[in-house]
Amino acid sequence: MKRLTAYSSLCFAIGAFAVAQTQASGVDANLSLPCHVNLTVNETGCDNSPGPWVTVEGVISLGDVCAKVIFKNNVKGTHTAVVVGESEVVLSLGEEITIPKQPSRGGVGGNPHIWLQFTDSKGHAESGEVYLGRCVQGLNVSADLINDVLAHLDVDADGCTNHKGPWITLGGTLTLSGLKAKLIFRNNLKGTHTAESTSFVTLIREGDQIVLPKQPSRGGVGGNPLISVQFIDCETGDAETAPVDLGRCNRL
Repeated sequence: MKRLTAYSSLCFAIGAFAVAQTQASGVDANLSLPCHVNLTVNETGCDNSPGPWVTVEGVISLGDVCAKVIFKNNVKGTHTAVVVGESEVVLSLGEEITIPKQPSRGGVGGNPHIWLQFTDSKGHAESGEVYLGRCVQGLNVSADLINDVLAHLDVDADGCTNHKGPWITLGGTLTLSGLKAKLIFRNNLKGTHTAESTSFVTLIREGDQIVLPKQPSRGGVGGNPLISVQFIDCETGDAETAPVDLGRCNRL
């Protein structure tokens, strides 16, 4: 039995984030989260024909989701806002995704060379091929990856007329895109007539959801402020999306 570990880099998908206000107190945003994957790979029957059985199991840990709540006491003109308070909220996931034990069979036989590649749910590559070695030599790799999610954030407000500011509660869901591991079996490392077989195992199912626990945030502006929400990088505080205006506190 060999351990296969993939470490994520803190990076985000190229392109504009799609952010929308779904209702008076809800925000949707497309994000990419750091993804830490630990896989245990157990290979048996390396010399069998038509090929070995490779069993994959493990856990996936996603990075936290962070949001900034912005309080404004008024809006001047069409684009100018006076910001009088901000509060950051960490929506800690706190759970690992368990990858059930899954068998994968290679069809080239004879102690093949094995590669691994991460793909999305449709089989499109999310990483390059990583050479794991020959079956009997053991399988080891480390790689970086991200997982795209659709974050839905519900915003509730209380105490909007309190002079110390309202209490804002954030919670919601993450809807995950699929993530697969593609195992590639080849009978040699070079040549134009290499026998090849591929097999997929599912690490994250398309559409799986994770609940974001409710977290409170307090604004210190009082007087029924205007409120907006922005997703930010949990480590640096840099903006990941533009702020979404939700309106006056008493309308949430």
